[in-house]
Amino acid sequence: MFEKVNPNHPDKIADRIAGAIVDLAYEIEESPKIAIEVLVGHNTSHVIIETSAPLDRAKIGAAIHRIAGRTACIITVCPQDKHLAENQSEGFRCGDNGIFLGTPVTDEQRKLSKIAHEIYTKYPYDGKYIIDGDRLIICQSNANTEELKTLYPGAVINPLGDWVGGINVDTGAVNRKLGSDMADSVTGGGLHGKDLSKADVSVNIYAWLKAQETGKPVKLCCAIGDDTVDGKPYSEIVSAARDYIRSVGGFEKFAEWGFV
Repeated sequence: MFEKVNPNHPDKIADRIAGAIVDLAYEIEESPKIAIEVLVGHNTSHVIIETSAPLDRAKIGAAIHRIAGRTACIITVCPQDKHLAENQSEGFRCGDNGIFLGTPVTDEQRKLSKIAHEIYTKYPYDGKYIIDGDRLIICQSNANTEELKTLYPGAVINPLGDWVGGINVDTGAVNRKLGSDMADSVTGGGLHGKDLSKADVSVNIYAWLKAQETGKPVKLCCAIGDDTVDGKPYSEIVSAARDYIRSVGGFEKFAEWGFV
């Protein structure tokens, strides 16, 4: 059983905004320290940013408008907490406490992700999809229900009929669709809107990559300030995560679909 949402689901719009702002920070500093909360909906985007990088508010607004449309923007920018900053002053150490789980992606999860990508290519609007064995549920906005029934015979499609979604009729918040991004690898930490020093980003990525490589679940935990995770220097964990983020095209691109 697996649920997938596409990049124009309101929660993913929030994730993408957060990722775009992290990308901006990395354009300014090689290793910025940044954490972002985003709430979008009903023609307004609320963004709170804690950052070490001197971000340009005009560029933040431009990123929001590119992803969410011409919403009103409420942007708060604050410096990072001094204790958190001191934690990273002598090199990469775990930026937070956490437990982490990496699990191999299943055939069922790959199947639904493929379907989600197919539908989104034709209908690049808010959509949510579920698979449970032979049962497929498709809720796709701005799409013809009868046409989707022809493309996916036997599926449950738009149970309430044709609909219009997006942030004009719904709200979205960052890191609210981690099940879609991580499948069975979900634990407590959020992937989006944080720099690579944060274990929620780097250790989650490391655990997921190791699970795909070994074909076995990976369970890890860390305390803030740890300089070693899974027997490796934390700097190596961060480096592996940095390479992965670069390979997918940056934090915003990663936020579009997550791992699966």
